[in-house]
Amino acid sequence: MESNNNTNRRDFLVKSALAGAGVAFGSSLLASATTTNNRSKSNKMKKISSEMKTRKLGTLEVTELGYGCMNIAWAYGGSTPKREAINLIHRAYESGIRFFDTAEIYGPFYSEEVVGEALKPYRNEVVIATKFGFDIDPNSGVRGGLKSEPKHIKAVVERMLKRLQTDHIDLLYQHRVDPNVPIEDVAGAVADLVKEGKVKHFGLSAAGEATIRRAHKEFAVTAVQNEYSFWTRDPENEVLSTCEELGIGLVPWSPLGMGYLSGQFAQGFPFRENDLRVTANFPRFTDENMMKNRPIVNILQKMAHEKNATPIQIGLAWLLAKKPFIVPIPGTTNLNHLDENNASVNVELTTADMKTLEDAFAKETIYGSRAPEMLKQAHDIGVNFGTSSKGTNGKTPLR
Repeated sequence: MESNNNTNRRDFLVKSALAGAGVAFGSSLLASATTTNNRSKSNKMKKISSEMKTRKLGTLEVTELGYGCMNIAWAYGGSTPKREAINLIHRAYESGIRFFDTAEIYGPFYSEEVVGEALKPYRNEVVIATKFGFDIDPNSGVRGGLKSEPKHIKAVVERMLKRLQTDHIDLLYQHRVDPNVPIEDVAGAVADLVKEGKVKHFGLSAAGEATIRRAHKEFAVTAVQNEYSFWTRDPENEVLSTCEELGIGLVPWSPLGMGYLSGQFAQGFPFRENDLRVTANFPRFTDENMMKNRPIVNILQKMAHEKNATPIQIGLAWLLAKKPFIVPIPGTTNLNHLDENNASVNVELTTADMKTLEDAFAKETIYGSRAPEMLKQAHDIGVNFGTSSKGTNGKTPLR
């Protein structure tokens, strides 16, 4: 990475979020301070099997859980040192994960570079997904606005291939829908790259129903990567049914509510200085809203007690039980949390369990919008499900 990246990281985080940056919060990064009680739970945790089951994203076969590689670059703290980041990726691989998600904006570039180095020995055994969609200077890493012109996409992919140390990208997403470039042109550019063998599959991130349908008509969309978790239900309005109808996979980012569903967040939580949840003013992470949303965690905790699991394992198991084409990509920089996430595949939720969870959720209100208004404007979703005017605390939304 450039030497000035760390010194400018906080400004970059804020500007990226509030300018509609391509941040895909694959959040299983929990609190840095682990309580004695949580350590006790961790010791009782079910162990991950050596091999995970597989699922289909369109025609692409992946493991039922992926590993989100954004957090090793930035978001909830500084970048993870390369050796530690590589160890995390190797642990994910050893635990059975074969699906790894990154993007050029993560760093920028740092995440792709680390993923490329870490997975080089296993390249033929893993699926690597990455994302384009921003005007990023390839030398300085300075980021401009959205950019998805076909010529730009093809130039960016050449640089991605070098950083990832590979001759092909298994799944290439448009990170954010660019309103200035017809989605048909984007799909056509990726189709050209598929013909050349440089890309295998096409995906969209933070995309709504209309965009998905238009893109898929031009060239088959393999996966849609949108925010989805027990407390953020936007895809249930239109995207989930559209994916099911068209045979497209859904890859939830922030499947654990940016860590909130762990149950470790409360009033006065000691966030790190450059934690995006605070620097970018995510509404659900105010002291007031963290307290008001506690009943959502309580629902998961109750089920976790019955299943000898943890709340985040229930949160991931819930997603896996929703549809067979859903593949969450939690991300963390903590080895214990990585093991905890992966053990969720051993938690079985019955139809009755799912009804219990849904009935309890229906009785609650989610306080605070899922993201700052400016960031949401860069998401081609349309409907912001599960928000409450109470959650803004009477303040004018960020614009």
